Amino acid sequence: MQAKHKKYLETMGIEIWQQRGCADGCANCTCDSDSSCQDNPSLSELEQLVLKCSKCALQKTRNNVVFGVGNPNADLMFVAEAPGANEDAQGEPFVGRAGKLLDSMFGAMRLKRDDIYIANILKCRPPNNRDPLPEEIKVCTPYLQKQIAIIKPKLIIALGRIAAHHLLATNTPLGKLRGQIHSYGDEQTPLLVTYHPAYLLRAPGEKAKAYVDVQRIQKFLATGEL
Repeated sequence: MQAKHKKYLETMGIEIWQQRGCADGCANCTCDSDSSCQDNPSLSELEQLVLKCSKCALQKTRNNVVFGVGNPNADLMFVAEAPGANEDAQGEPFVGRAGKLLDSMFGAMRLKRDDIYIANILKCRPPNNRDPLPEEIKVCTPYLQKQIAIIKPKLIIALGRIAAHHLLATNTPLGKLRGQIHSYGDEQTPLLVTYHPAYLLRAPGEKAKAYVDVQRIQKFLATGEL
């Protein structure tokens, strides 16, 4: 993990997950206080752990945990901030109007949801769709870190300001983050920033910029270059 990113997360009090051995000596173990000892847990095993999570107050207001959806071997991983009301009701990310727009963006790249993976920083909906609180991000970040480590995407796309700020450990305005090639984690996974579909519904004039981002992602899929 980049030193700047690590320092930022540590300042926020966010535990940084990494593979480690356990007391019993197993290699590459992903033990934590909420799970039994497993070597290289699958995405479905991690999901079962997250579905039972009670680490923050959102457990009291959620209807469903929204773990993530898509191809566990995806080259592309889209990360947003948190579930909304529709997602909370159905337990799946991006199922409302914003989800339809995101599906249209996938279609422009000749992709389906089964071709990519979608996740949120928070796995439970904040009441009234407010921004995630620092303490909520703190307890949920290790789950996202594990998802990324298991999926090993070739490209991460941050959807919206909050996701971009969290993944890149920065407060730089989204407009300045767009159009640049960033990197995430120890693997230096390439990362692009684009607008959240919900924002594009409120500001349709920005859709042209989002389409430029879509074209760049499509180029990456075709050539491996950004």
